[in-house]
Amino acid sequence: MGLFGTILEKLGIGSAKAAPARDVAAAPTAAPADATSVPASTPTAGAASQGIPVVDVVTQLEQKAAASSQKLNWKTSIVDLLKLLDMDSSLTARKELATELGCPAELMADSAQMNMWLHKKVLARIAENGGNVPADLLD
Repeated sequence: MGLFGTILEKLGIGSAKAAPARDVAAAPTAAPADATSVPASTPTAGAASQGIPVVDVVTQLEQKAAASSQKLNWKTSIVDLLKLLDMDSSLTARKELATELGCPAELMADSAQMNMWLHKKVLARIAENGGNVPADLLD
């Protein structure tokens, strides 16, 4: 499993920790009354309609940030996001993750540019896999 797979696993996406997928075709017309349902305007609505369970990533990360003794902002920093997930946030680990996700070579030479690209890419890929990432973090 690659580093991104580890991120998904730690968030409970694509594993036994994730909520079971809803069978949209067989689902009744009434919306489920669970607390993790996401409005249709969110980026993960498409994933949910395809049978991918939606995982409340925002709540998980906010709770981890609140419990941390460090002031970590996962919404803007890939380093802080990795720290919240108890993962290696070193430059070497970030370069490995960037390579895994297809970071352009010209960004790999500039760690600040690579970090910004990597942060956006990781959040986008989390959303693609059923995480509820706010749209303003995906722009």
